[in-house]
Amino acid sequence: MSEPVNLTATFIPNEGEYFRVKLALEIAIEQVVQEPGCERYEITEDTEERIVLTERWASKEALTVHSKGVAVQDLNESLSALLATETVLTFS
Repeated sequence: MSEPVNLTATFIPNEGEYFRVKLALEIAIEQVVQEPGCERYEITEDTEERIVLTERWASKEALTVHSKGVAVQDLNESLSALLATETVLTFS
């Protein structure tokens, strides 16, 4: 197994879509925190202009499984018309 992986996902809502984006993220959080290897999955910055989700995964493998999972697919579908830009992932 690899080392733990930390990343942030930054979401820029379209004007007027902040509450719908935040609701979609909150629904995903409820599902994702139960996934194997999820050590942290929470909103750490929250304004109408930008929402930042901070993640920590036990391993690269756990992150890979998560990224192909139903929760991410559902979230991406929910957000498809609500974001002004693509989600920015930053690894640290």
